[in-house]
Amino acid sequence: MYIIVVLGNCGLIYLISHEEALHQPTYYFLDLLSLTDVTGCTSFVPNMLCIFWFGLKEIDFNACLVQMFFIHMLTGMESGALMLMALDRYVAICHPLRYTVLMNVHFWGLLILLSMFMSTMDALVQSLMVLQLSFCKNVEIPLFFCEVVQVIKLACSDTLINNILIYFASSVFGAIPLSGIIFSYSQIVTSVLRMPSARGKYKAFSTCGCHLSGPLLSGQTHKQTYSQSRR
Repeated sequence: MYIIVVLGNCGLIYLISHEEALHQPTYYFLDLLSLTDVTGCTSFVPNMLCIFWFGLKEIDFNACLVQMFFIHMLTGMESGALMLMALDRYVAICHPLRYTVLMNVHFWGLLILLSMFMSTMDALVQSLMVLQLSFCKNVEIPLFFCEVVQVIKLACSDTLINNILIYFASSVFGAIPLSGIIFSYSQIVTSVLRMPSARGKYKAFSTCGCHLSGPLLSGQTHKQTYSQSRR
């Protein structure tokens, strides 16, 4: 499954970067989603394989901290990419005449950088807060990767501030992308249903196909990987 994810997403990144006809915001956002999917899987799947194949169940605290940082950052970037993809389709379908003006190269580049910056800062703060905690020796994580909530549960010191920060960050970085996605697709559905032509409706919905297929495949892959980690 990991090899399929890597090859599929790397092939998509190569195709978008080398095919001039695909140099559009629609495909650049899909490119960003593929990049986060590949790097996200790579941040913990090799460690999982070492556990399954060689029985190497120990990880250094610093390595655990780095892994936790990248997993947290890439998860935030993936949520941001999904929201940007939904907003891109909203502008393209609901405001087609203004699409080239609104979704210019500078604007979508700024959106991508903003999403990456916010995700990086959130992951950095979470990791630094964990670094301040003290842990007992020989702690054991019930997963094959270092996840911030599980790591905090193993701390011997007070974790109240860490838990508050986690709930706050989850509320903000979860509510904003989810609200943007719900708003965008609700407006898209409303706009498409008002179209008199069945062909126009089909064409409008088909433009969302590449955006919807990526998240579904990515989510299914992460679901299968997580279920394996619980066994």
